[in-house]
Amino acid sequence: MYNTPRPISLLLGFLLCVLAFYPLYGDLVFGSKASFFMSKLTTIVIFAILAMSLDLLVGITGLVSMGHALFFGLAGYVLALASPEYEAASIWYILPLVLLCCAALGAVVAFLTIKTSGIYFIMVTLAFGQMGFYFFNDAEFSGGSDGMYIMLKPDVSLGGIQLLNLDEKQTLYYLSLACMVFVYMVLRMILRSAFGQVLIGIHANEHRVKAIGYNTANYKIVSFVIAATLAGLAGFLAASQYGFVNPSQMGWHTSGYALMMVIMGGAGTIFGPAIGAFVFEILHYVFESFTDHWLMLMGAVMICVVLFLPNGIGGALLSLVQKKETTGEKNDG
Repeated sequence: MYNTPRPISLLLGFLLCVLAFYPLYGDLVFGSKASFFMSKLTTIVIFAILAMSLDLLVGITGLVSMGHALFFGLAGYVLALASPEYEAASIWYILPLVLLCCAALGAVVAFLTIKTSGIYFIMVTLAFGQMGFYFFNDAEFSGGSDGMYIMLKPDVSLGGIQLLNLDEKQTLYYLSLACMVFVYMVLRMILRSAFGQVLIGIHANEHRVKAIGYNTANYKIVSFVIAATLAGLAGFLAASQYGFVNPSQMGWHTSGYALMMVIMGGAGTIFGPAIGAFVFEILHYVFESFTDHWLMLMGAVMICVVLFLPNGIGGALLSLVQKKETTGEKNDG
């Protein structure tokens, strides 16, 4: 499940090309709505990053968190609070600051929650997420329930030369797409490392891993911090795209959406949650276009996924490829 077969790698490469070349064919296919769909795709790509970061906890380490949006929202607030009022913040200091703050808070939350497990871990992480929500919702310095505006997007310049203009939708789209690929590659590298193998072992049987001599608590804390940092990257991109941040981005429903993406795409596959983010958001757009009760329809879809695709879309693809490989080996024999 943790090695991507060649057919799936080719499929992922094809889908990535479809996304990468969208600006070339978007106007021809969607006409006047091409710009809107580019913004929508940027949002989906950002949620794909958030879902993959959560998969490191849920699918790899076996820690189901309902407070993951805490770091997604925190990143936006750090960007808003640390940016100069009348000029764009340099990405070379603001992005490391955002990630460092998310990692630091992730370490604190992990240290306080890591000894719990199961439903207790879920509830404690949910509590931390809601604490963050109510803190910023009631704080005057952060704009309360109205949130904060980010007047100027981060500046990407080097030596006085502007490398990227994040005010351009296409530029931000490609930056988000590059970050999604980067996060995927980082998570794949983690899984192939000795550290990642220990995380997989913890998910499978933590007591056995402890018996071998590993300090599983430390491994889970590091996993939590990495996941929080990657969620912060997604939050930074989201705040840069929309130009504002509000407490709802930290709410339990945002964490719930991310968890639904992981389940829909296939926990533990890394690529699955990214696909789940695209499927979830496309269904969201379609359902919301004709009813205000889109969550009810989404709930019905999730029930069908759990009943008929218990390992998600990614798990189903892996099973299909494995069956074909097994059938091919039998025919060769």
